[in-house]
Amino acid sequence: MIAALMLASLRLAAQEKHTVYVQKSPNKIVPSAENAKIIITEVGKGKALLIDVRTPDEYQKEHLKYARNIDIRSAGFADQVKKLSKDKRIYLYCHSGNRSGKATDSLQTLGYRQSYNIGALDSLAKYGFPVEKKEP
Repeated sequence: MIAALMLASLRLAAQEKHTVYVQKSPNKIVPSAENAKIIITEVGKGKALLIDVRTPDEYQKEHLKYARNIDIRSAGFADQVKKLSKDKRIYLYCHSGNRSGKATDSLQTLGYRQSYNIGALDSLAKYGFPVEKKEP
């Protein structure tokens, strides 16, 4: 009985740890080869910003080309975001799409109406986004 309770507690803790964030803003772009070309072109021409909201360690290991790192979990996230132009589209991504969903909602709250969650790094790479990796 005690073992069953402990196992149930561990399962509950694991589920709480991996809670999926449900983005409130409708500003989500599903990764595709076509969307990748459009976003890469916009960012490459300076018409849009690409923001990686993962930790600096994650960013250093690999990130999308042209991406700037602003860690959503950092204390200075809002201050760093406020330095971004509200006149450009802002595309946000992370490891799974959860943090970038939260970041998109945060930016919307701060008045960034052109902010979009574009999902997970692996999915984006699969559709043609160029990835820069740190050499071992």
